[in-house]
Amino acid sequence: MTGWVVRGVGMALVHVVARVLLALAVSAWPAQGSVLRMITLAAVILVAVVWGGIDGINAHRRGDHGEDRTDFTMLWLKASVVAGVLAGFVCWVFSAVANLAVSSNSLFFEVTSGAAFTILLVFIPTVIAVTVGRWLAGRGDDKQEELRPGKKEDATERDRVTSGAPARGESDADTEVFAPVRDSDRRPNLAKGDRSS
Repeated sequence: MTGWVVRGVGMALVHVVARVLLALAVSAWPAQGSVLRMITLAAVILVAVVWGGIDGINAHRRGDHGEDRTDFTMLWLKASVVAGVLAGFVCWVFSAVANLAVSSNSLFFEVTSGAAFTILLVFIPTVIAVTVGRWLAGRGDDKQEELRPGKKEDATERDRVTSGAPARGESDADTEVFAPVRDSDRRPNLAKGDRSS
């Protein structure tokens, strides 16, 4: 299965479980309905944030950056659409078949307007979390790069070599190699010099 299908089905399952638990909790404590709704909403957003953050961190650790990096925006948009429509349909089925007060809306509402709310509830937190996850994973790389010994010296040495400048410890004098001078080559010259004098 592709990544967006797994994420979409997973987030749909999270939404369905959250709505079923909310329906059971509200039927047990009807006076606490608004607080329970807020807790359920926060729990669903937290799952989306954690999943998106893990995606961002793992992508950075894989070296998935640059122009050919994974487009998590489109991946999570597709997953959000799957999660919204699937969660809306399953919640409507639960209400119709199991007689649970999971949803009091029609099927059309659940797969359109209800799904749109779920799409936003999944898409926005995950995309923000992917960005933050990439940033958090990349922050340590910058510190390690700064602390690496000899980094500046290596860079300046490389610049010298590519620019043609002499490396450290070398002069820019002419380095033509001459043949070694032997004693046998000197003697005839000395003899000639002696004769002329």
